[in-house]
Amino acid sequence: MEHWPADPGFSDTDEHRSIRRELSSSIAHSPTATILTDPHQPDNPVIEMNDAFGTLTGYARDEILGRNCRFLAGPDTDPADRAKMRDAIERQVPALIEILNYKRDGTPFRNAVLVAPVFDSAQRIAFYIGSQREVPPDAAAASARDRRNTALAAIDTLPGRQVQVLKRVAKGLRNKQIAGELGIAERTVKMHRAQLKKRLGAQSAADLVRIAVEAGL
Repeated sequence: MEHWPADPGFSDTDEHRSIRRELSSSIAHSPTATILTDPHQPDNPVIEMNDAFGTLTGYARDEILGRNCRFLAGPDTDPADRAKMRDAIERQVPALIEILNYKRDGTPFRNAVLVAPVFDSAQRIAFYIGSQREVPPDAAAASARDRRNTALAAIDTLPGRQVQVLKRVAKGLRNKQIAGELGIAERTVKMHRAQLKKRLGAQSAADLVRIAVEAGL
């Protein structure tokens, strides 16, 4: 995630603390390498990470927290790919970008990076989720195609209402916002989200967003 200026008007509200706790708990046990960043702090630093992220990159927690994750870039990282990531952040939209990154020991790897915004109840950006999956170097194109086909096949089995909820989860909306847009109760949204995780084999909100973006929702 690229340079991001601090937001001097941001206040550490109860809602944002609640969102952070919820997201941190959600990603903790996900097998997908996932981080949480705070765009209201200077340079959009990583503020939470799961163990899978450390396993993928080789970095320890104290080497990651407080840093912008551009430290994964290296000499052969394509500036155009970094520009795509920055564009998604600036437009506050989810994006899935394959980029060449480097592990702590200097080993390069193709990284399928998902960047996704999370909004508060005032439709203001609260955090960004970033999840990463290593792509086999000799199968990048096939891997992307396979991921899309797998995601589409899974989503095709969902009831229409759950697809509607999934699309809004991918946009970074909270349960209350989704309920308002769809004209249903918030508890119904929670039920649909639980069913989505079960049906799609997702363990976190970040996993749901990745599946939705891979499918092109």
